[in-house]
Amino acid sequence: MATDNDSHHIVAIEAVHCPIPSFDLAQPYSLDVYSWTNEADIASRVKDATIILTTTIRLSAETLSSQITPKLRLIVIMASGTDCVDKPAAKARGITVCYCPGTNVDSVSEHAIGLYFATRRKIVNLNNITTAVPEDTTRDTEWKMNGSIHRRLRTADGKAPLLCRDETVGIIGYGSLGKRIEALARGLGMSVIVAERKGDPPRPGRLSFEDTLGKSTVLILCLPRSPETVNLISVEELRMMPAQAVLINVARGGIVDEDALFHALKEGSISGAAVDVYANEPIGRGDSPLLNPDAADLNLVLTPHLAWFAERTLQNLQTAVKCTVERWCVGDTINPVDCRNTRS
Repeated sequence: MATDNDSHHIVAIEAVHCPIPSFDLAQPYSLDVYSWTNEADIASRVKDATIILTTTIRLSAETLSSQITPKLRLIVIMASGTDCVDKPAAKARGITVCYCPGTNVDSVSEHAIGLYFATRRKIVNLNNITTAVPEDTTRDTEWKMNGSIHRRLRTADGKAPLLCRDETVGIIGYGSLGKRIEALARGLGMSVIVAERKGDPPRPGRLSFEDTLGKSTVLILCLPRSPETVNLISVEELRMMPAQAVLINVARGGIVDEDALFHALKEGSISGAAVDVYANEPIGRGDSPLLNPDAADLNLVLTPHLAWFAERTLQNLQTAVKCTVERWCVGDTINPVDCRNTRS
């Protein structure tokens, strides 16, 4: 907690995503804003910080040590996910960690539904096929040559796509995002089931984790990343899913085993997948099997962790971080992160 006599040095290490607001504080403060911070530069940039603002850039136990950040008292994560901060290390030093929950629920839920349609209807693949002009000038487009290319829209077992009314959407992670996706899915006429945590007996209104996998033709992930959820969806789980299923991940990278997902798509054991988040971000060559050249012809839609991006989300984030910092400085902590090393 700050007092009226404190001065603050606020360091925003990742402003590339959202403008950093100005703050109305009783105390004097300075503000350093960096568009992006490489790992090698973190220590030098935050060494005098009393408050750090981050979004996805990791603040490790080493960074949070008293040797590197001796003055640090508050971290505000400008996002709804909190896995970028080593929480036990923050707790050990009494550093308050806050976040911005609910700021991107509408944009991420709408993006998830968009990814569903893109995957179920194979929109990216169909666009590429429709516009592809053969190098052989004696040949025309595949559509022109064959009269129809509906076979491209069929699943590996030869079936045509399901309609919304025939889909069963399984939701893993039933916080505000999961509930919003449920409402949108029901509005489209889909059936919705909600998964219990893996290994727990289902509460009323939920199905076991395994039953959810087996019954879902659309599986949407909306849960936090934690030690318990890393590789939650891997080889065994993908084998439980129906062949016509599509997997949508708008949660966090690392929850889905990307190598297992690539092979499941390659083998046709599920129909398709759409991913907005990755184990290593930003991804480039060699960072993910989903960028393997062999993945080019799969029913796989990739977006670059921008499901959250919308004008309203930017406004919400700026309002949330401004309010969080200002209220903490007068002794009122809002949206604190539970820094105990427990299940999320």
